[in-house]
Amino acid sequence: MTELYSLDRIDSALVALLRNNARLSNKELAAHLSIAPSTCWERVKRLIDSGVIKGFHAEVEPKAKGIHLQAMIAVRLRQHSKTMVESFRNHAISIPEVIACYHVAGSEDFLVHVGVRDADHLRDLTMTSFTTRSEVDHIQTSLVFEYIKPENTKISKHS
Repeated sequence: MTELYSLDRIDSALVALLRNNARLSNKELAAHLSIAPSTCWERVKRLIDSGVIKGFHAEVEPKAKGIHLQAMIAVRLRQHSKTMVESFRNHAISIPEVIACYHVAGSEDFLVHVGVRDADHLRDLTMTSFTTRSEVDHIQTSLVFEYIKPENTKISKHS
């Protein structure tokens, strides 16, 4: 967002509805919120233009993409300088297996969520894409047994 945008009650409800089901038509959104479709469309457009809504996507089953194992790789850098942070971040987000990359506070500098075919792929990925980096001091890999995405709050017509 380029400027601070404050959500009112209707905008908040609109965002929640779209997070729950981004395929709702403008007419359906307007009906849920008891507002005119033209008003609803203007609000959606404003939320997109202001950067509040960053995009719409389809969630894909990882196994359909050949991902049968996921892991979190905690990375500690040798030095926490701007140059090293940016260099490692840019490298991490360029790796095709990376699902998400988090720059964090604490004993580790990054948490990198990866999706791979199997344990051999994970081992090879950590060896070639992480331990060989000059910025990296230490990594620790944790397997993800289950990814649980919280359900979004359902919005009633009278919210």
